Amino acid sequence: MLRGLARICASQGGRRPFLVSLLAAGLALGAQAVRAEGYPDHPIRLVVPYAAGGAVDIVARAVGQRMSVLLKQPIVVDNRPGASTNIGMDLVARAPADGYTIMMASNSLATNAALFNKLSFNPATDFAPVARIGEASLVVVVPAKSNITSMKGLIAQAKAQPGKLSYGSAGNGSSGHLAGEMLKESAGIDVLHVPYKGGAPAITDLLGERITFMPINPLEVIAHIKSGTLRPLAVASANRSALLPDVPTSKEEGLPGFTASVWWGLVAPAKTPAPVVRQLNAAANAALNDADVRKQLGQLGVTIVSGTPEQFGQFIRSETTTWGGVIRKAGITAD
Repeated sequence: MLRGLARICASQGGRRPFLVSLLAAGLALGAQAVRAEGYPDHPIRLVVPYAAGGAVDIVARAVGQRMSVLLKQPIVVDNRPGASTNIGMDLVARAPADGYTIMMASNSLATNAALFNKLSFNPATDFAPVARIGEASLVVVVPAKSNITSMKGLIAQAKAQPGKLSYGSAGNGSSGHLAGEMLKESAGIDVLHVPYKGGAPAITDLLGERITFMPINPLEVIAHIKSGTLRPLAVASANRSALLPDVPTSKEEGLPGFTASVWWGLVAPAKTPAPVVRQLNAAANAALNDADVRKQLGQLGVTIVSGTPEQFGQFIRSETTTWGGVIRKAGITAD
């Protein structure tokens, strides 16, 4: 096809500039096809903008390991924590758009544009959605010694004592903080937010009854729930959690508008060739159908959600709109 275009260009006089442009476009498309056809031919870097050992890291390693088998190339996890994931996201946004640098994204991809006054990258335009991986609905927990035994009881007490109850989070702009603000809005209650430098110290103070409750990733408190030191009130979703099947949902508790989760998905730098994105998407979806991967993610309380790059892109835009509204209404900043 490209040789034919070249012959046409040589034979045409006045139309030569247009045909030269056409030839250039054809060459570009041909080069892209060649790259996609031979992809991947060397290891792929999977950036995780969090420290090793956390939920995002575990999910990335479980999915990445199976994808490497399917793609017949190593997928090397590169942990780049810091600055509320902005360090890792900036690295990927600036990486060559060739499919050899990808990232395990999470909620911050949809929230950081609203949380930070200035970023070195644009979350909406600098990434190409590849594949949605899954999510885990947050759970609202109280100390086992608390006299609050249900979500309805929590709301009733908060309404009876405006501003007296408190909830903890891993810090300003964290998923727990935003979920707490959404709960305030959905239930029409006034409670105090207490930010901590990480989830662990917040959980310690919750166990010590120095704060009233926490919306949190269930993986972080499942051991305390099983041991009976924390009491789950509700999961923030319309469907019950496989990890906590006996815990009612926010919808069952009369709060259908209170839905909050931690989620994960693969993205690549913007302008990564579509055939490469499709290949990565196919490998990710196949990995999510693997029995061992499903077992690993199930133990984390992850609900697997596969799909197309377009579906994941729509999900990101929806999350950006939802949480951007919560952030702006509550006046939350992470700077």
